[in-house]
Amino acid sequence: MAEFRIEGLTPSGKAISGVISADDKKTAKKRAEEMARERKFKVTAIHERVNFLYRVQKGKDKPIDGEQKAFTPDEVRIALEKMGYKVQYVRKKMFGNKAKPAPIVEVISFVRISTDLMRQKLPFNEVMQLLINDIPNQILRDCLKEINLELKQGKDSEKVFLKHQTVLGKFTANMLGLASKSGNMVEIYESTAKFLERNAQFKKSVKQALVMPLVTLFVLFLAVMFYVAYIFPATAEMFVKFKIELPPMTKATLAFSDWLLANIYLVSLAIIIPIVAFGQWARTERGQFVMSQYMLKVPVVGQLFHKTAIEIFCRVFYALYSGSGENIEVIRMAAEACGNKYMEFRIKTIAIPLMLEKGKSLTEAFQASGVFTETALSRLSSGAETGTVKNTAIQLAEYYEKETTYRLANVVQMIELSVQMVIMLVLTALTLVSSETATVKPKAPGGFISQIAGWF
Repeated sequence: MAEFRIEGLTPSGKAISGVISADDKKTAKKRAEEMARERKFKVTAIHERVNFLYRVQKGKDKPIDGEQKAFTPDEVRIALEKMGYKVQYVRKKMFGNKAKPAPIVEVISFVRISTDLMRQKLPFNEVMQLLINDIPNQILRDCLKEINLELKQGKDSEKVFLKHQTVLGKFTANMLGLASKSGNMVEIYESTAKFLERNAQFKKSVKQALVMPLVTLFVLFLAVMFYVAYIFPATAEMFVKFKIELPPMTKATLAFSDWLLANIYLVSLAIIIPIVAFGQWARTERGQFVMSQYMLKVPVVGQLFHKTAIEIFCRVFYALYSGSGENIEVIRMAAEACGNKYMEFRIKTIAIPLMLEKGKSLTEAFQASGVFTETALSRLSSGAETGTVKNTAIQLAEYYEKETTYRLANVVQMIELSVQMVIMLVLTALTLVSSETATVKPKAPGGFISQIAGWF
């Protein structure tokens, strides 16, 4: 989130200012107007905290170029002049002001190393300082510098981490912010690292299982279209020119080639437009919700997505159950982290209201949501009866982790075998058509040869 400084005047003419966090300037303006109505003051300015480029010089030394975050250029100029520099210019950086997500590998490394160092009883501020000096990624390093500075200033840890959720990720920022307030900081960092590692591994496996085969089939499709549209006609049309009867497969392939070339633009649009439209729709909130709902029903792969979402839910639930105080808030955060919009919606709109308004038990509410497996409901019910819900949640997460890892490996092998079979069938069909073309013979002996000879 970006930071904005709100400046205003009270009815008595007193100048006031404050800093808020918002996704963009439009949202910040809206919040500032709401605050102005509630607290009865007039908004005079809204400044976003952005990067400013500057060039300064001290005496006859070589000019120094630098970059500094601030709300206004005057802030940078005044600060540099107080340090004894002569300011040549201060200007807003045109590009690169918006925060970018840090590479997930770097975030995982930061959380994992932090966990290991804190487990060795190293104070958290020293852990942060060590990592700031050693992290190679500039985006993450700058983010951690700001977090460390604000924590030293005594700011609320949860708000500090949430402000940097664009860089760290919403889930990571939530977890690390809560960890600083809890009594089990190492445990929450360990669970966060485990979740990030597991999530990254699952996405990698899904890409291997789905994306690469789809790319392979797409390339194969383009190769076949090129053969049918350009390579094959060059041979077959010579026979048509001399009115030689073609075998069935050769004749059908040539007819399809002629149709394809005649309608190449329409065919291209018919393929490209649906793909682009689906991609745009899938990015919308509604698209993500529908995709999440029907993804769970896809044969074989759907079960893997479903069980992985439950695994992540249980892992987050385990990490926060004893540290966040309010179990409802724990369930809400676990639902947001599970990665499935449909599951999140059902838990938030059915399970949580049943627990709050009708006093239903945890397992009764989860059962009513309709997004938990019978195995998960049975294990959580047993945990609720024995008072070991927290331990049951991590046991269930570990169980589903092992099951989905094993099954996903089998799915990858099955999909790779299926793709290989498709490639074999396509190559066989092309070979048969090419072989059939080689058997074409002219009707009259020597007629075809005489016609070719006539060219010379």
